[in-house]
Amino acid sequence: MSFTVGEGKAIVQADGTDEGCVTFVLHEEDHTLGNSLRYMVMKSLDVDFCGYSITHPSESKINFRIQTRGGVPAVEPLRRGLNELSDVCQHVLNTFQVSPSFQPRQQWGQGQL
Repeated sequence: MSFTVGEGKAIVQADGTDEGCVTFVLHEEDHTLGNSLRYMVMKSLDVDFCGYSITHPSESKINFRIQTRGGVPAVEPLRRGLNELSDVCQHVLNTFQVSPSFQPRQQWGQGQL
């Protein structure tokens, strides 16, 4: 099974008989998403375990493992975590864009940083 999130990025769900214990493969991602998403997913009371690993430094993919309790399918906290992380990122962007004191920094070598 696979589904698409965001900018057409596919998440592939590894086959298994237990919907509550699943490894998802996230392509073209690294620690930036892995650690942030792990934090968001672990906030759920339905989640017993959440972790990720990078298969090899030369590969841009994450194995993202979720184990839930109470018969909750692992895909639910994953989707919720992705949505919450997106909301947090949007809030940060909005906060900086509307701040009157926010001014983009100059490029290196073009004056004071």
